[in-house]
Amino acid sequence: MRNKFDSQLEKLHEMMIAMGSMIEKAITLAIHALVQQDEAMAKQAIAFDIEIDQMEKDIESMCLKLLLQQQPVARDLRIISAALKMITDMERIGDQAADISEIALFLIGETYVKKLEHIPQMAAATSKMVTESIEAYVKMDLELAQQVIAYDDVVDELFDNVRNEIIELIREDASNGPQLVDLVMIAKYFERIGDHATNIAEWVVFCIVGKHVGE
Repeated sequence: MRNKFDSQLEKLHEMMIAMGSMIEKAITLAIHALVQQDEAMAKQAIAFDIEIDQMEKDIESMCLKLLLQQQPVARDLRIISAALKMITDMERIGDQAADISEIALFLIGETYVKKLEHIPQMAAATSKMVTESIEAYVKMDLELAQQVIAYDDVVDELFDNVRNEIIELIREDASNGPQLVDLVMIAKYFERIGDHATNIAEWVVFCIVGKHVGE
């Protein structure tokens, strides 16, 4: 019975990795669509959101199956419960990558007011957080989870840089306002992705120590 449970738990881990990989691809496509003004990439990232939504449902089904058909001990219960919480954040990351891509579609054909620098940096930083938060879950790596949580400060600082820069650009020339507002919205979506990755890492900490961060 335990061998079967361990096998199903391993399958859960594989599904979590697959969902995490899909989210990383969506983020990468979204930022490339923005920087390169690539319509095909933007549409692919938006289409990924449907697959990510289905992955959330599949993982939720697997978790409920494990809870109902098996009798997990306390640590197993924490792992399954955390997975149920994490997939909500993962699904929202997919939503936000799609939102970024929709704005990127709208901006195709426009000349950017300023070369995009901080936003791609935010994309790289948040993608790193997503990757490492899922890795921390699979490996039950407390140190890595804590590093992800701390790294959110880097993303927050990058967002502040983008916001301040855009405020200054609008002051210089208000006619650029509509595009600049779109860009600050994109930066805000990346900041939110960082927040969701932080939430995932906090649930990893819960898995390992049995206490949620902030309790």
